[in-house]
Amino acid sequence: MRYLLLALLGLLCACTGIPEGLKVVDGFELQRYLGTWYEIARLDHSFERGLTDISAEYSLRDDGGVKVLNSGYDAEQGQRKIAEGKAYFIDKPDIGRLKVSFFGPFYGAYNIIALDKIGYRYVMIAGPDRDYLWILARGPELEPNIRQDLIQQAKTLGFATEKLIFDQHPKQ
Repeated sequence: MRYLLLALLGLLCACTGIPEGLKVVDGFELQRYLGTWYEIARLDHSFERGLTDISAEYSLRDDGGVKVLNSGYDAEQGQRKIAEGKAYFIDKPDIGRLKVSFFGPFYGAYNIIALDKIGYRYVMIAGPDRDYLWILARGPELEPNIRQDLIQQAKTLGFATEKLIFDQHPKQ
């Protein structure tokens, strides 16, 4: 039983890890990061499969954490799906490494591996391994040259960029 608990604990800790060889950003400023971000591209995973017009809203929680409100349009059901979560820094608050939970005590990695530190206009996030990648921007579109630079950076870091899904947002 003790070995099973240790194995489970190890598995849960691995969910908040950093992919080997990647570094998270430092000099992170949470106050500048708060607000709305639009998904530009992602690697496929079950919890966003079939959704478009995906966005994330980050705000402060009373307990010092970050409230995460993700939403996306499900065309099959004809409605938006919304998921509320919470995130907390793993290291110091100026290091872009958080753990996020949408399901009770289970946390996943939110590793900020690229960030526009001047304008906070775009960000690239990795999960605990190279199966999870998101490119987000402050608006529903990202300048093509910046988007291509981020994709090239992700490819160099070992992500399967040929499998990226590019989100669609309605014209505003």
